[in-house]
Amino acid sequence: MWAQVAHFLYLEINNLSTKAEQLSEMLRPVVEGMGYVFWGIEYMPQGKHSVLRVYIDGEDGVNIDDCADVSRQLSGVLDVEDPISNNYTLEVSSPGMDRLLFTLEQFSSYLGHVIEVRLSVPFEGRRKFKGLLNGIEDGDIQLVIEDTEYLLPLEQIDKAQVIPQFED
Repeated sequence: MWAQVAHFLYLEINNLSTKAEQLSEMLRPVVEGMGYVFWGIEYMPQGKHSVLRVYIDGEDGVNIDDCADVSRQLSGVLDVEDPISNNYTLEVSSPGMDRLLFTLEQFSSYLGHVIEVRLSVPFEGRRKFKGLLNGIEDGDIQLVIEDTEYLLPLEQIDKAQVIPQFED
């Protein structure tokens, strides 16, 4: 029984990842064609309350008008392509100061910063880690927590985000 449940959960997570990748491939050219940086997407299917959140950035950041312009363009593409069969809300947003990290290149840009990571499967008995992003090695991120260094595989990271640090 547990093996069937675990297999179903793996398929469900894998299908969500695949859907997010498909959506990224479809939407990235639109965002970049408008002169913005396609930072990443989150797709959260929840029945009638599903959300597709697209993060964009720019050389000087983005404002509400930029997000509205991109939202209109993406809505047109999504209406024509219809990749999501149920109702959903499209949100276009700046990644913000506590930005999510989606790619190794993004992780590389935040070396020396404190980040929070949630894994899709437990590592050494835990799924949540918060520490200093110390490096990247063979597709894994090095996270230092107190005096311990963890090597976490990128493909097992469910969510990672920068924790803003403010000086007094």
